[in-house]
Amino acid sequence: MKFDFNQKHIDYIKTTFNNSFKFKLMLFKMLPMGFLSGMKVVSLDEEHCSISVPYKRLNKNPFQSTFWAVMGMAAEMSSGALMILYTHKQKPSISMLVADCQAEFIKKSTDVATFTCNDGKLIKQKIKEAIETKEGQVIPTSMVGKNKKGEIVAKFNFTWTIKARKS
Repeated sequence: MKFDFNQKHIDYIKTTFNNSFKFKLMLFKMLPMGFLSGMKVVSLDEEHCSISVPYKRLNKNPFQSTFWAVMGMAAEMSSGALMILYTHKQKPSISMLVADCQAEFIKKSTDVATFTCNDGKLIKQKIKEAIETKEGQVIPTSMVGKNKKGEIVAKFNFTWTIKARKS
C-alpha cells in the first residue's frame, strides 16, 4: 500500500503551533503543566521543532536553576510536536508512546532554555513505514537545549514507539 500524507493536516498543525495564542490555548486544554510553565514554540516546520521554556519561579528547583522535569517537558514537546505534525487526522490513525528517555545535564539552566529536535524527516519516514507495512516502528529522537547565550544546558533522547491502528 502506497501512502501519502495529507498536506492540509500538516499545514494546520504548523499554523496552529506557530500561532502563540492558539498554542497556549491548546496547552491550556490538553497539557496544563505546559501552559503553566510558559512553554512556547519558537519554530515548527516539517524538519525541526524548537520549544522554549523560561526560568521562572514556578519552574525552578531549590538549586536556583530550571527543574529537570520542566526541561524534559520542553524537550519531549520538541519531538512530540513533530510526531503530531505527521499523525494529526491521518488515516489510519497512529498510536504513539514514549518508550524511553535519557538525559544529560551539562550546565545550570538559569534563563530561557530552547530545545530543538531536527528529526522531522526520520519521524515522517517511520510513520509512513508504520502505515505501509502495518508494523510497529521505533523512532529514536534527540534534542539539544541551549540557553540565551547559545550554550548547551542539556541533551535529551526520547525513543517513541508507533503503530498504525486498524482502519
